Amino acid sequence: MKNKLLLIILDGVPYANWRRYFGNLEGWVASGEARVWKMRAVLPSTSACCYASIHTGVTPQVHGVTSNETIFRLSQPDVFGQVRKAGGVTGAVAHSFWSAFFNRAPFDMVRDIEYDEPESDSINHGRFHTMTGYGLINQMTPSDADLFATLTMLCERHGLDYGMLHTCTLDSMGHRFGHDCTEMDYSCAMMDAMLAAFLPRWRAAGYEVIVTADHGQSIRGHHGGAGEDQQDFALYYFGDAEGPEPGAVLDQLALAPTVLGRIGAEVPQTMRAAPFLS
Repeated sequence: MKNKLLLIILDGVPYANWRRYFGNLEGWVASGEARVWKMRAVLPSTSACCYASIHTGVTPQVHGVTSNETIFRLSQPDVFGQVRKAGGVTGAVAHSFWSAFFNRAPFDMVRDIEYDEPESDSINHGRFHTMTGYGLINQMTPSDADLFATLTMLCERHGLDYGMLHTCTLDSMGHRFGHDCTEMDYSCAMMDAMLAAFLPRWRAAGYEVIVTADHGQSIRGHHGGAGEDQQDFALYYFGDAEGPEPGAVLDQLALAPTVLGRIGAEVPQTMRAAPFLS
């Protein structure tokens, strides 16, 4: 592999919250150790739709995931599969939707919540959670520190070439409290602090790191539709590649071919957006 890369997806964080509350990430941007751009989600800007587009590089109207209720094994080439074809080792720590989309569906809690499958043509090392019982007053989200530690364990134990982490904490907080509140201010700052404890370790291990979201959220805690608040979020990049000018707005469909290009895996013809890192 040309490079090793970790993709960290913090679900449901609008652009303004990234730039206002993530002081550690912004500090690394100020020091030149990271760069940041705005990225725009596909439509509908619903979580499952975005997850599928992030890894296939095609729109929901093409891959067919049009809501959080349409969960099935995707047929398009995806990042995990392309890295495996190139001989790389893959891992994921994420919501169970990711396992269903890119490994096997339906998700079986006993079989799929944790697996190590070195011969898999998709995800070799998976650690998943379901958020069973999730609701407005019952978030059912794991601690983000635990998730970051689990990804780090997979990297160090199995030598991942590509690792993906996805957490729903801030999305759930936004649905519960909205975004003009003390609860969200504190939650963003806490996420930033937990993430900052692991980023130097990942970089020291030789990983390029992308930290981003799947979509934004409105001030009332909604997403799915159009508009900057629901679609736009930040993307932070830690690595040596050349990128666009700071004011560029990136296309979410470009994330998959960009990741594959940095790792050194083949970009399939279905991923038509131009990579934004060289």
